Amino acid sequence: MFTGLVEETGTVHRIEPGASSVRLWVEARVTAKGARLGDSIAVNGCCLTVVARRATRTGGRAVTRLAFDLLQETWDRTNLSAVKPGSAVNLERSLAAGDRLGGHFVTGHIDGTGKIRTWERRGRDHILEITAPAAICRYIVFKGSVAVDGISLTVADVFRGGFRIWIIPHTFEVTALRERQVGAVVNLEADMLGKYVERFVRARR
Repeated sequence: MFTGLVEETGTVHRIEPGASSVRLWVEARVTAKGARLGDSIAVNGCCLTVVARRATRTGGRAVTRLAFDLLQETWDRTNLSAVKPGSAVNLERSLAAGDRLGGHFVTGHIDGTGKIRTWERRGRDHILEITAPAAICRYIVFKGSVAVDGISLTVADVFRGGFRIWIIPHTFEVTALRERQVGAVVNLEADMLGKYVERFVRARR
């Protein structure tokens, strides 16, 4: 379980295709501290398991790299298939008991991907418009929550086939959104509360 409050952006170091999975190596700082094998970390909002940890030095500085194995389905269904060495990815450690819940409940199970339709600056802020499949849009509501690449965001408007979000300077500066462009694919996870409500309503019919 996560909150959608990105702790840092990591840098993709290497991608190693395998017979049944893809190993993704990410250079991290904050999220690497105390990270152990088997820990869960959200990478662009996708819950992944740390399978290897490597400390090394590069350019005269100490760095830590974490490895994650992605099944082919995860690789195909998320925007992680589009990253390359040097790409920035959003990172968040799983929620610990007693931690503050500053965002919303995020499972790290990606519902699907959307595409950026509009991404432009408006004053000090940015406006982000995303088109998404109907299966995801059905759970998007005005002033509701949605996770975009693992970032807990508030829906500012809903239109046919997508939704709009306002991005404050802090979010732009500390997340991988700063690298996104129009046409980029983003991971989407709708608020789980909407899914449960829909299931309960159907069960009562």
